[in-house]
Amino acid sequence: MCIDSNLFFNSSSKVLLSHRFNYKQSQFWVNPVLKKNSVQLRKIRRGPVAAISEDLVRAVPEKAVKFKVRGVVTVRKKHKEDLKETILKHLDALTDKIGRNVVLELVSTEIDPKTKAPKKSNQAVLKDWSEKSNLKTGRVNYIAEFTVDSNFGIPGAITVSNKHQKEFFMESITIEGFACGPVHFPCNSWVQSTKDHPGKRIFFSNQPYLPSETPAGLRALREKELKDLRGDGKGVRKLSDRVYDFDVYSDLGNPDRGIEFARPSLGGEKIPYPRRCRTGRIPTDTDLLSESRVEKPLPVYVPRDEQFEESKQNSFSAGRLKGLLHNLLPSLMANISANNHDFKGFSDIDSLYSEGLLLKLGLQDEFLKKLPLPKVVDKITKTTQGDLLKYNTPKILSKDRFAWIRDDEFGRQAIAGVNPVNIERLTVFPPVSKLDPEIYGPQESALKEEHVVGHLNGMTVQQALDENKLYIVDYHDIYLPFLDRINALDGRKTYATRTVFFLTSLGTLKPIAIELSLPRSGPTFRSKRVVSPPADGTTSWTWQLAKAHVCSNDAGVHQLINHWLRTHASIEPFILAAHRQLSAMHPIFKLLDPHMRYTLEINVLARQNLINADGVIESCFTPGRYCMEMSAAAYKNFWRFDLEGLPADLIRRGMAVRDPTRPHGLKLLVEDYPYAADGLLIWSAIENWVRTYVGRYYPDSAQICNDRELQDWYDESIRVGHADLRHEDWWPTLATPDDLTSILTTLIWLASAQHAALNFGQYPYGGYVPNRPPLMRRFIPEEGDPEYANFLADPQKYFLLSLPSLLQATKFMAVVDALSTHSPDEEYIGERQHPSIWSGDSEVVEAFYGFSAEIGRIEKEIERRNCDPRLRNRSGAGVLPYELLSPSSDPGVTCRGVPNSVSI
Repeated sequence: MCIDSNLFFNSSSKVLLSHRFNYKQSQFWVNPVLKKNSVQLRKIRRGPVAAISEDLVRAVPEKAVKFKVRGVVTVRKKHKEDLKETILKHLDALTDKIGRNVVLELVSTEIDPKTKAPKKSNQAVLKDWSEKSNLKTGRVNYIAEFTVDSNFGIPGAITVSNKHQKEFFMESITIEGFACGPVHFPCNSWVQSTKDHPGKRIFFSNQPYLPSETPAGLRALREKELKDLRGDGKGVRKLSDRVYDFDVYSDLGNPDRGIEFARPSLGGEKIPYPRRCRTGRIPTDTDLLSESRVEKPLPVYVPRDEQFEESKQNSFSAGRLKGLLHNLLPSLMANISANNHDFKGFSDIDSLYSEGLLLKLGLQDEFLKKLPLPKVVDKITKTTQGDLLKYNTPKILSKDRFAWIRDDEFGRQAIAGVNPVNIERLTVFPPVSKLDPEIYGPQESALKEEHVVGHLNGMTVQQALDENKLYIVDYHDIYLPFLDRINALDGRKTYATRTVFFLTSLGTLKPIAIELSLPRSGPTFRSKRVVSPPADGTTSWTWQLAKAHVCSNDAGVHQLINHWLRTHASIEPFILAAHRQLSAMHPIFKLLDPHMRYTLEINVLARQNLINADGVIESCFTPGRYCMEMSAAAYKNFWRFDLEGLPADLIRRGMAVRDPTRPHGLKLLVEDYPYAADGLLIWSAIENWVRTYVGRYYPDSAQICNDRELQDWYDESIRVGHADLRHEDWWPTLATPDDLTSILTTLIWLASAQHAALNFGQYPYGGYVPNRPPLMRRFIPEEGDPEYANFLADPQKYFLLSLPSLLQATKFMAVVDALSTHSPDEEYIGERQHPSIWSGDSEVVEAFYGFSAEIGRIEKEIERRNCDPRLRNRSGAGVLPYELLSPSSDPGVTCRGVPNSVSI
């Protein structure tokens, strides 16, 4: 029972002091004291406890007395409004005075024994809405007064009806006046007008409850809220909806524009793929299995609370507009002169950073005024300090502008670059394909011992294998099935590549052979070729071209498989199922919530602009229109959730072996492997935090198995969200606290550190196209080929003609610049907005502060490693430090920072 202290102003001072003492005690969780090395948490005490003394209880009259409590409602206001929003705001201010209010009602955790329904307060309205409507501050606090009985109990939920015309963003509600102390309701949600959504919105307090321990007064509301979020799977979704549902990727193509824009649906028995968020749009006119498109700038449906907040949207829009102009000018330049399609020399590329495109074109500022977007240009010019069309110098050029040419840098980027997750230990030489030989030819590689033995420091190949000295980046099997179709595309030429590296005594990787494969086209066609490190000028350029083809393949696999599929796409089903099956008051939902932020919205934008037919990815990467089919092939043949965690992935690739005597239980076979070494620090921190959290709510396996919401979430994530692979036997079971810890750690790792390692180095490494070309336009000529003479006559020109054109390059650069940018409102690992409010469980908050402190220690350790001269892959002359897993970052392109979620 919670009693308001105002009832007892006439009671003895002893009773009043007792009440105040307990009131203070109940607040200790707001600013918990960290216990040194505290890991184990005490057994949970379910529910908040009213802070009242025995004297106070005896002082309560037998008959219930009505008293008032106060609610402080924090509403986040938009900084900028369009004309319609401004009109509606003034209209709401006027109608609020005549009773068209925002109405709230408190719901108790207890059931009224007479009505058998939850106890409720009176309806209360927000005061001063009209008076505060013109405040320019970002947040406004409104007051609501509730009347409750003295036997009301503890408020566990609050309902909100918005009778205004306009939606508003409710950040939080704090109820003051109960003897148990303030009760917090973290809302962080858009509340729609009842004219659009007649039902009342439900918000729960920050007190976590497992389903079986939900107070009687909240059970029906818990079920209703989940039912509303699931929807009925029918109809076209409105932008104001909050419905989470599944669908296949049937909206990437636009067959109504023409057959060249048709794309197969991803998801289903024919082409397996994870599911995405359902929008319910009608099919196209020409293909009933394809969903009609919504093209930019019109928005695509995503549940309302998943949409970008204003600061994120402003940052993202400015980046997109800047990218638009970066792409517009090269297009104009290409049309001005046919000779401007290609780079003439490396100085042309350098001028993109030193001069910018305007100066390169010889155009004056007057040119901008002639563009059909004067307001947009003015806006972006102001935000970019005049560097409107000048690209920032990529970090790869910052310490050594010629580093990209060196073999040691080529090897270093395999373990410390933007895609450090494909390198494997070579266990069999020559490597063997797993493709069907009846379709793709002999499985044997063209690599022979004579190709590599001269680069093994006197070892035989077998000795090098036995001593874990040989490593490989193998893109043979993922590319070969698509090569005929890719190479038939205009301006696309590529191979299926294998690259072998030797681990030197310095701990660095030296490339010693590159195999280039093409499909068989006849009995005498030479489909496999091996390129070795150079011995003269001609072989130096051949070697450089071979490395460029490897980097192009690497860029495609990185973007389509490791980045998009393994983080963005594979996580979306788990997010959809979490909203559908886990109540907001479920402790596991509270744990996952910051790691799901913005992911559905960024995936929607990707479907609209990046991975769609003729989108940026198809335009900029070698596989062209087959990009997403290649991604789907990887999902079918290679993706396994049980191997997505860092330790399992390192073991799968042979980069580590189990060793209980080592930190993290693993021994890295390449000790200076920056991605793995730093990643294991973050993995362990996440795992320890999650284990502590899980142990708090699930002391034994029975509670895991009996948690209906938890089991339904995991089951739906697999059965519906990953329906095409649901029968695979490698899916982890969910029966014990260890199982749950492992599953949650993997998801949080993928959403935070794994995504950061794969994403935020894209412009720092790929912004200089020769270092990492996203596509290649020429094969490597051999003696007897028609182009061989041109290659010999001007190898630099041939090399540049093999790279993307000016338009392709600058378009790619603008996109990866945007993708590599941290927004100002980013929330990084170890951070929580309002940490004392997201959970009402004081010991969980205390444990989180411990996790946050550990993340801080990891950041300092990464800084120390980057200054260690013994670690040649992250320290030394011209060597970039490895900061992609450094947890914190400033806004912008920083090549560091680990956000909590896949948010870009």
